Amino acid sequence: MSASVTSTKTHDCKYLVTTTKFEVGTEVFSISGKNLVSAGYTTVMHWQAMHKSDATPTFQVGEELPVTDVKMVECQTSPPDYLTESELITLMEKHGIGTDASIPVHINNICQRNYVQVAAGRKLIPTPLGIVLVHGYQKIDPELVLPTMRSAVEKQLSLIGQGLADFQSVLDHTVDIFKLKFLYFVKNIDGMDQLFEVTFSPLATAGKAQSRCGKCRRYMKYIQAKPSRLHCSHCDETYSLPQNGNIRIYKELKCPLDDFELLSWSTGVRGKSFPLCPYCYNHPPFRDMKKGYACNSCTHPNCPQSFNTNGISTCNECDGVLVLDPASAPKWKMGCNRCDVIIHLFEDAHKVSVEDNICECGAQMVNVEYKSEKSKLPKGVPEMSGCVFCCQEFSSLVEKHRAVASRPVAIGKPARGGRGRSRAKGRPRQPKDKMAQLAAYFV
Repeated sequence: MSASVTSTKTHDCKYLVTTTKFEVGTEVFSISGKNLVSAGYTTVMHWQAMHKSDATPTFQVGEELPVTDVKMVECQTSPPDYLTESELITLMEKHGIGTDASIPVHINNICQRNYVQVAAGRKLIPTPLGIVLVHGYQKIDPELVLPTMRSAVEKQLSLIGQGLADFQSVLDHTVDIFKLKFLYFVKNIDGMDQLFEVTFSPLATAGKAQSRCGKCRRYMKYIQAKPSRLHCSHCDETYSLPQNGNIRIYKELKCPLDDFELLSWSTGVRGKSFPLCPYCYNHPPFRDMKKGYACNSCTHPNCPQSFNTNGISTCNECDGVLVLDPASAPKWKMGCNRCDVIIHLFEDAHKVSVEDNICECGAQMVNVEYKSEKSKLPKGVPEMSGCVFCCQEFSSLVEKHRAVASRPVAIGKPARGGRGRSRAKGRPRQPKDKMAQLAAYFV
C-alpha cells in the first residue's frame, strides 16, 4: 500500500486599487475600491476573499453621471473602543515599555490598584479613580502619563546591558529627573486635590450651573468652596478661577478660540474686575500668555474683550498695561493687568470704546457716548473722542486710585505709551503739581 502527497503552490492575491474623484457643484468627492486581478490563495482560504461590494465600476475621465438619488445624512463621530489586553501589550511593545516578563505584571498592577477593570472580551475599562489620576497628571505634568518618559528610561537600560552606557551615570541622571518632577508635582498638588474633591466628595454633586463648557456644551458647575473653580461633570474637567472675588456670567458671550462662555471676575464697584475665558485662563492659547491670565492680557488680534482691543496705555507703576474693562459699565473703569492701579472714568456713559488713533503722549484715544439726558460732557454734547489723559474736557471725569484704596485722586496725564502698536519715546510732560500729588498719594 502506498500513498502520495500532492503539493499545491499558492500564489498571492492580487487586486488593483482605483480611486475616482468626482465633483458635485463646487465640492470634490472621492471613492476608492478594489478590482480583483488574481484570486491566488483566496481560492483556498475563501474567508479572506474579496467581496463583490469592494469593487468599483469603471469610469472614464470627464464622464458625467446621471443623478438618481442624492441624500445628505448627518452623522456623529464616536470615541474609540476601550483597549483590550492584547492591544495594550502591542502598544507597550511599540513604545519599548517593559519586557516580555514585566508587561503582564504591569497590567496586573493597574487592575489590583483599581485603575482599570477587565470586562467581557478582556477589555480594560478605566475606573473613576484611574480617570481622575490621569486627568490630574495631565493637568500638572503631562509627561507623567505619556509613554515617552518610560520609553527613554528603558532605552538607557538597554544601553547599559549592551555595555554602551555607564550604570551610575544613567542612575544619577534618572534620579535627578524624577526628583525634580516629584518636587514640581508636590508644589502643584492642589490641582490633583481639586479633581479628587469634585469626584469623591459631596462637592461632586454640589455647586450651581454657571456657564457652558466649550467642549460638550453642557453647563459647568461653579463650586464656591475655596479654591473656587468650575467643574464639568460630563468632560470630567476642572478649571481654576481667580480667587477672592465675585464670579458671574458675562453677557453670555463666548471665547472665539474655544467656544467657552466668558465670565466676569470682580472685587466690587471700587475694585478690580475683568472678563476671562475659563479654558484660556487654565490653558494659555498664545506663547506670550501665562497660566492665570485673563482677557485683559490676551493678545487675540480682534476679540472685542482682548488687551489688543481695549488696551489704552502703559502703567506708570509697573510694566503692565491699563486696559478698559468692558464689563464695568455703567461705572466704567480701566485697570492695570499687572498691578492694582485702577482709573475710574465716564460714569453713567452709555458706551466707551478704544479707537485706533494714538495721542501725542502715546495713549490710545477713546470715544465716549452719553445718552442726551445724562451727558456730562461740555455743553451737554452726547459724544466726544479724545485722550483720557490729555483731553481737558475729560479731566473732571477721570480719577485714579489703588484697588485697595478708598480715596480717589484726580489726575491729568499718567500715561507713558500705547498698548503695544505705538509707544511714545520718553515720558510725556506732566504738570509738576499733578506729579507731586500722585507721588504723595502712593508713598
